[in-house]
Amino acid sequence: MKNMEITDIRIKKVASEGKMKAVASVTFDNAFAVHDVKVIEGPEKLFVAMPSRRTPDGEYRDIAHPINSDMRNMLESKVLAAYDAIEDEPAPETAE
Repeated sequence: MKNMEITDIRIKKVASEGKMKAVASVTFDNAFAVHDVKVIEGPEKLFVAMPSRRTPDGEYRDIAHPINSDMRNMLESKVLAAYDAIEDEPAPETAE
């Protein structure tokens, strides 16, 4: 079986003082898109968080996520590289 390829990543910086730095949409094989992938500032480094939903008991569960470490590593490295490429661009202003 062929591995899925990431064919597009669109990053939007977040204009806030919180730990979330950007939100990404990732397209696989020019056929499937996953939205709301987040770039988060962790205690030691940036990391990628998959889209999630809050359960009735208050936990967060991923809606979509890689099921093996190779895919997770590829996804994280490519999303963080795309974020690094726009890091110096200003975040959009929030409407007041």
